[in-house]
Amino acid sequence: MGIALRICTLVVVALVIALGDVLAQSFSGNTGHRPRVHSLPPKPPPHPGTAFGDPLLGLTPAQLADFAVGREAFEEQDTPETGLGPIFNDVSCVACHSVPESGGGSEILETRFGRTVNGHFDPLTSKGGSLLQKNAIDLAATEFIPPEAKVIAQRQTTPLFGLGLIEAISDWTIISNALGHKPDGVTGRAAMVQDVATGQTRVGRFGWKAQVATLLTFSGDAYLNEVGITNRLFPQENAPNGDMALLAKYDSLGDPEDTTDPATGKADIDLFADFMRFLAPPPPLPFTSAARAGEALFGQLGCAACHQPSMTTASSTIAALDRKQVQLYSDLLLHDMGSLGDGIAQGPAGPREMRTAPLWGVRVRTRLLHDGRAHTIDRAIRFHDGEAAVARERYVRLGPTLQSQLIEFLKSI
Repeated sequence: MGIALRICTLVVVALVIALGDVLAQSFSGNTGHRPRVHSLPPKPPPHPGTAFGDPLLGLTPAQLADFAVGREAFEEQDTPETGLGPIFNDVSCVACHSVPESGGGSEILETRFGRTVNGHFDPLTSKGGSLLQKNAIDLAATEFIPPEAKVIAQRQTTPLFGLGLIEAISDWTIISNALGHKPDGVTGRAAMVQDVATGQTRVGRFGWKAQVATLLTFSGDAYLNEVGITNRLFPQENAPNGDMALLAKYDSLGDPEDTTDPATGKADIDLFADFMRFLAPPPPLPFTSAARAGEALFGQLGCAACHQPSMTTASSTIAALDRKQVQLYSDLLLHDMGSLGDGIAQGPAGPREMRTAPLWGVRVRTRLLHDGRAHTIDRAIRFHDGEAAVARERYVRLGPTLQSQLIEFLKSI
């Protein structure tokens, strides 16, 4: 019995030591994998397929693993102890990007504000603009729209499906879209931006104003401005309405808060970028005869002048992204949208300019346009203005049958 007791004691000690090692690894400081709360139930390992939220077809086992780890980080909730805030819009990426699966869009709106002075837009940066963070870790730090703001706009969360394919399209391919002849007074221009992640001048392609060029910059920007977590690309904390005293009072963690895990060489922003890069595009539906008729109408009305049906990615060391056709239905250019502009100048885009929104997967979106004002595709088309006014009028003059054919096509892509 004495020998058995000693064996049991050794086993228990070994288990305690092992558990201690695990806990030490989990709580060993800023390693890029800080303890956070899981906001969704654990998911099974990813399998490439044809549903919303699936990874791209053709990924290697290592890339599938990166997708799974990235998705897990994307769905985890941050807390003040892990760097949340002091001001923020939500506690995780998936909180806003969830419909119909992780990486999708949502009906959540964020607020932008500023003012126009002598014909120039002022984002009121010293007052915390142009983005309003609606939440704070303490009520005393809550932001408000300053009285100087005369321009206030809403922006809807965009879906992330297929963004790796869009990132893999060459700058020159997008620029060439602006050089070709377009009908009906449509022009469009490429948004040239200074990419923070690479330090290079690149063509912007993400965001309502095409203000971001790469997924890593997209991740870093969103982690700071939406979740309030500083990172190596954006290491400076946002002060509530620009008040540095409030920032000093409620920001107790050192920056950057998102740091690199020495075991993987990646921080959270890298994991988010992996997830988005390997996220498959929206799966199209089989075309009915009405949808095929609507596809022909799409070209005849002039919709394809901006909503270009497809582009091809450049050569890539990632086989799943290498010279693939991307049926996004966008030219990724900035266009003067007239009254449909949001009044906010951002990056290279003026107040009336908006990036052509990709139309793939539009069938799962319940609110459309940048501010979600349209609850149906029909209403979204009727709100088009500026360079899209001629195509809009052609649609309005169609009979109900032809209009329904066009809409059925759009719900199939």
